[in-house]
Amino acid sequence: MRAEKIAEEFPVVTLNSNALDAVRLLATRRLPGLVVTDTAGIPVTILPASQVVRLLVPPYVQEDPSLAGVLSESMADRVADKLGGKTVGEVLPKPPPDMATVKSDDTIVEVAAIMARSRSPLVAVMSGEGLVGVITAARILEVALAH
Repeated sequence: MRAEKIAEEFPVVTLNSNALDAVRLLATRRLPGLVVTDTAGIPVTILPASQVVRLLVPPYVQEDPSLAGVLSESMADRVADKLGGKTVGEVLPKPPPDMATVKSDDTIVEVAAIMARSRSPLVAVMSGEGLVGVITAARILEVALAH
């Protein structure tokens, strides 16, 4: 089975998109991440949901998780405060993760290999015309289990 056959439509954002809107999209659609494109629509990186979660936790607690018990749990306020007025480009992890891409005619095994090597929850499927769609880890597993 080829990548283009299992690729799904998937929301994308640009580096200049509003960060709070992007995080709301991640949360409401329960996405593993978002493809981030440049102004020409070419995927350049991924905004992984797991990295957005790090915004909930102050750096000193990330270094010493035992301090987490003394913090209040007003996380929603914290995320809104941290993201207000920022772009996706400003909240990407530093350095931003590489965007894993596959060709539309790659096999499911090739897709799985690239996903595993890049440790990415999703890959962008590309053709000569641009972005075809996205394949998530859950989609790979679904297809693999169906055969």
